[in-house]
Amino acid sequence: MNPGLKLGATGFALIAVCYGFARFAFGLFLPRIDADLTLSSTLSGLISGAAFLTYCIAVTLSAWLTERIGARAVAIGAALIAAAGMAGIAAATSPAWLAGAVMLAGSSTGLASPPLAAAVAAAVRPDRQDATNTIINAGTGAGVALSGAVALMMGDLWRFAFAGFAAAAIALAFAVALTLPRSPPRTTTSAHGMPSLDGVLRRLVLAAFLAGAASTAVWSFGGQLVALRLNWGSTGAGLLWIAIGTAGIAGAGAGHLIARFGIDGVHRAFLTAMAASILLIGVEGTSTSLTLSGGVLFGAAYIMLTGVYLLWGVAALPHRPATGVTIAFLALAIGQTAGAAGFGLLMDRLTAHYAVIAFACLALSAGVARADPVP
Repeated sequence: MNPGLKLGATGFALIAVCYGFARFAFGLFLPRIDADLTLSSTLSGLISGAAFLTYCIAVTLSAWLTERIGARAVAIGAALIAAAGMAGIAAATSPAWLAGAVMLAGSSTGLASPPLAAAVAAAVRPDRQDATNTIINAGTGAGVALSGAVALMMGDLWRFAFAGFAAAAIALAFAVALTLPRSPPRTTTSAHGMPSLDGVLRRLVLAAFLAGAASTAVWSFGGQLVALRLNWGSTGAGLLWIAIGTAGIAGAGAGHLIARFGIDGVHRAFLTAMAASILLIGVEGTSTSLTLSGGVLFGAAYIMLTGVYLLWGVAALPHRPATGVTIAFLALAIGQTAGAAGFGLLMDRLTAHYAVIAFACLALSAGVARADPVP
């Protein structure tokens, strides 16, 4: 098999495990975990936010490590940390234990993306790099869809589900070891550390922060919202996750859409789609068909948007792709850290209805940031 194809396939699988299983599956199983470990909405939001916080720390370290020890070692570490965190979730017996395990699992996602972007820059010819990066990024959708299918098959057995996810992460660590470059990628610059935030990077940070915050309405609280609105258990939530994940695979086409319509046009279109999806899933009076339609819309919108921010970051720092991705995904995760805690607080202090409307508006507000300055 062509080395670029092997890299794309392995990267797709690593993102599926780290994002789809280690990070976002927690929201899918949250209602059952809540019942078993007695968590409040505020505590659930804080735990979700803490996972995003450890992601922020890990994604910053990932770019630094990738530029020093290479993509291969960092990506293997991401898979092994995901395995350890998910094994900890499976064994959790208290809220404190659960919080620590969720934080560890969430950190794996921060480690995963920068080394993959660097590996693509080193191993894939330039005219295929955008497409390869967005295909790898769409692995999130496949992981979310698979976690939804697991929820359908296993019902309320969330501990067994996370144990299985941990085993998959260990297997993937071996695949990464055989596929990614063994030596550190060559760069055309000796610069290290975080670059100064110029106009392009500042606008990227603002957009990713706001979109990340808005997305937690579904990623962290989607399972609770469908339980509240439609009285769905883990089976119904699994169907929603399958809808989200399957549609998210369409995010592999982000590179082609951006090449045709530009970053700003694609960005605004899918922010609007994400806002609509939050409303369809969470407003009072929603129905099964509207909720599943919202799931499809959210999955496609979120993965497209992360593809937009990935390519925006790489284009802003073409000689340091790992650092460009780090800045984009760090801003996204900081937004998710704040958003998860904020949404849980709004649910407790007001109602879910007002929280959903507020976060749909938050998604739209990210459109004020532009990749290209206004002439």
